[in-house]
Formats: sequence, C-alpha cells, structure tokens
Amino acid sequence: MAQPLELRASALHSLLETDPAAKTAGVAAMVAAHRRGDWRVDVDAGLDAPAGIPGRPARPELVPPRLVGRRSMATVEGRAMLVHALAHIEFNAVNLALDALWRFPSMPQDYYLDWLRVAGEEALHFNMLCGHLATLGYAYGDFPGHDSLWEMVEKTRGDVLARMALVPRTLEARGLDAIPPLRAKLAQAGDLEAAAILDVLLVDEVGHVEIGNRWYLHLCALRALEPVSTYAELTVRYKAPVLKGPFNIAARRQAGFSEAELARLS
Repeated sequence: MAQPLELRASALHSLLETDPAAKTAGVAAMVAAHRRGDWRVDVDAGLDAPAGIPGRPARPELVPPRLVGRRSMATVEGRAMLVHALAHIEFNAVNLALDALWRFPSMPQDYYLDWLRVAGEEALHFNMLCGHLATLGYAYGDFPGHDSLWEMVEKTRGDVLARMALVPRTLEARGLDAIPPLRAKLAQAGDLEAAAILDVLLVDEVGHVEIGNRWYLHLCALRALEPVSTYAELTVRYKAPVLKGPFNIAARRQAGFSEAELARLS
C-alpha cells in the first residue's frame, strides 16, 4: 500500500514549486488526500529549510509598493491592475499558509489542519482571480507586484508566536478592512464578477484571521503571556506596520479580536 501523504513535507514541496498552476494543484492534492483520510501529520519531522523559499515564477517583477502603479477603475487596464494586485496577494497568501504548515514542528495536529484549510482556500482565491483576469485580457505576471507580506513571513520564521501575531492577525487582517471599499469600487465600475469574488474572499479571510487569533491566544496561554501587551511588544520588536483606519470592526470582531483590542484601534 502507498504511504499516506505527510502534510508538512508536502507543504514544503508545494512551497518550493515556482509554477503557480503546479503550486495550487499541489495544494489541491493535499486537500484531497486529507478528505480521503490518506494523510498523516509528520509533527516532529526535522525538516531543514532549503534554498528557494518561497517558490515563485519569474514574473511578476517585484518592486517597492509605491511603484506598483495606480489602479483607475475607469479603464479595463485599471481594473485588471487591481485584480492582478489581489491575485498577487493571494499567491503570497498560499505561500505563507504553506510556510506556517511546514515550518513549525511539535504543534497540535489541529494547527496543521487549520493551515491546510487556509492554503486550500487561498489557492482557490488565486485561481478565481486569475480566471477573471483572463476575461479582462491579462494574466498573472503582466503587472508588477510587491513583497511586503512575505517580508514579515521571513522576519518571523524563528517563532510561531510572532508569526501568528504579525502575519494572519496583522497583515492578513488588513484585508478585512480593505476588501469592502475595493468591492464597492469594482461594483461601481460595473465589474460585478470581480465584486462577487471579493465577497467570497471576505468570508474566507474572516476565518483565516480567526485561525491566527486562536493559535496566537493558545501560544500566549502556553507561555503565560498577556495577549494584548505581548502583541504590542511584538509589533515594536519586529517593526510591524502601524495600523491605520478605517477598520472593519464587525469583521474583526467576528474574526476573534477582543473588545480590548478593538478599543485600542479606535
């Protein structure tokens, strides 16, 4: 009989894949193996970090955020630039979910299954956005992108607590604030298909941020740390971006932020 799929090793394999279609197919295969029951979590496997993390295609060109370009909704190209930017975020989100899955050993099994779920949903988001981009006459890689999300993934590679604090519940949580106004712009411009895709993204991203919140609180409890003050200290230590409003308080509350944290935002 074939050996069951080892989730952490498989996540690392997909993370190293440079072709977006092959990467998302690898994630889909992991999700399918989990549904079949043909899997195991190699919790304590000593996996070394090879060169080439994360695997990416040659394009898009990575530039500083200020050079990504303006996204006017008045033209097809402008809407395509926005959809491309969202696809690039989702591609990076696939990589960060795979990295969270493979990098940190000796976590509870549910931790790995949560991040498998995130990887699967982010891969679906990426493919949905790329499919819509094709209807506009463009493909992933046709416009530049930036690397801000992955930079924080790299900074927090040595501590799962910092990773949970500063990637899902900080950078990904910004999507909860950003998606509604972007959806409104696309709908106003008549791109109702893109708007519908963003509806799916918002629902799923609430769940992803909730996963980050839940594991952050779990780790704080294990280390006897107070969550709010610890988060403030981590943002300084890792030079996390300063959060600026407006904030989607309802979505953040649904994603598990405490009332004390929401009060600090306001």
